[in-house]
Amino acid sequence: MGWSRPRRCVFLRRPVRRPSVQRQLPPTPAAEFAFVEHVQSGPDYEYVVLVTNADLPIVGLAQLYRDRADCENVFDEIKNQWGWAGFVTQDLQRCRIMARLIALVYNWWNIFTRLAHPDQHLEAATSRPLLLYAVGRLVTTARRKIIRLTSTHALSEKIRLVLTRIGRFLNRLAQTAEQLSVEAIWALILSVAFVKWLRGKALHPVAEGNQMILRLLA
Repeated sequence: MGWSRPRRCVFLRRPVRRPSVQRQLPPTPAAEFAFVEHVQSGPDYEYVVLVTNADLPIVGLAQLYRDRADCENVFDEIKNQWGWAGFVTQDLQRCRIMARLIALVYNWWNIFTRLAHPDQHLEAATSRPLLLYAVGRLVTTARRKIIRLTSTHALSEKIRLVLTRIGRFLNRLAQTAEQLSVEAIWALILSVAFVKWLRGKALHPVAEGNQMILRLLA
C-alpha cells in the first residue's frame, strides 16, 4: 500500500548463531510472516526482507545492505553514545567546532580500543566502562613517574593485561620515535591498531601538501 510502482522483495534466511532456545513459538497468522523459524529437528532460522528496485544478484544485494547497515551503525553509535546530536545553539560555527571535536575524540577512542582489542570493534557503551572505570595514582620514584591504575570493573584482571600490552607497545614506540617522523609514528600505530582489518599489512605515510595519506603497502 502506498507504493507507486512494483518493488522487488528478496527474502534471506540464515541459521541463528546464538544457542537455540527450546520453546514453542506462537502460531503466526496467515496474513503475517514469521521472521524467526523454529524447526523441531534442526537449527533455528532468522529471516530478513530486502525491498529494492535494483536488478542485482541476491548475493551482491545482501552484501550492499550489510555494508549500509555497518555505516548506519557508526552514525548510530556516534550520535547516541557520543552525543553527536542535540545541539541547541543556532550558531553554525559553534556546532561545527563541537561536531569536529566529538568526531576527533571518537576516532581516537576507536584507535585506542583497537589497540586493546584488535579482533573487533568495541562500542562506547561497553568499552568506556571497561577501560575508564579506574582510579589513577601518580607515583614518583628514582626520577621516574609511574601511573598506577586500580580498576573497579569486574573484569579487572583482563583489563590489566590489556593495558599492560598497550603500555609495552607505546614504550617500544617511544624508544624509536626519535628516529621516525610524526607521519611514520601514526602509520605504525594505525597498522598495529587495525592489524586484523589490514590483514597484517603495514601503512606507509605519503604527504601531499597539508594532508597525510596512508598508503597500504603490498
